[in-house]
Amino acid sequence: MMEPYKIVLADDHKMFRQGVKMIIDETDDLKVIGQADDGLELLELLKKVSPQMVIMDISMPKMRGVEATREIKMVDPGMKILILTMHRNKELLYHCFSAGAEGYLLKEDTDTELFSAIDAIRKGRNYVSPILSLDLADDLARIYSGRHEHPLERLTLREREVLTLISEGKSRKEIADSLYISVHTVGHHRSNIMRKLHMKKTADLVKYAVRKGYTSTNP
Repeated sequence: MMEPYKIVLADDHKMFRQGVKMIIDETDDLKVIGQADDGLELLELLKKVSPQMVIMDISMPKMRGVEATREIKMVDPGMKILILTMHRNKELLYHCFSAGAEGYLLKEDTDTELFSAIDAIRKGRNYVSPILSLDLADDLARIYSGRHEHPLERLTLREREVLTLISEGKSRKEIADSLYISVHTVGHHRSNIMRKLHMKKTADLVKYAVRKGYTSTNP
């Protein structure tokens, strides 16, 4: 008998995480071998256990899911990562895939799509929740017809992370602590963001971030 496919879960909402574990434990082919409350705890856990897939949320304390994804991929490029999130937002989806994730599943689709997402990623494919996949098809059509700029072309991954935290009202010190960079580096990223987006005021950045869905409080 083949060993089950090993998974680690990371989500700061313990009840939801336990619910996902219960769903996964319904099949003999899959096994949850570890759980974490946040990105930093996840990285420490991965030093002790060796899963084949990590399923994690985006908005976690201490280290966000996108940043954790990038860190994991630097250490183990072959690790499969499925983002499981409440955010029905294309900008965040692009953000996650840019960091190296293989899948983006909406929490509202967990009951019906979780196994499909895991199966697709195990087979070497990417997965996107059905609702968002329709929007992606429209985006691709516009990109290849030359009528639309790809959302990743303007800001870098780190700049989008800084923009998200600015939009949440975080100070430069708080942003630096959250991303493990210096206050000076935060200022550098902020200046680049302002220049690329042709903006002069922080208030304009916040409005842009809310409109584009960069805020973690955005539904």
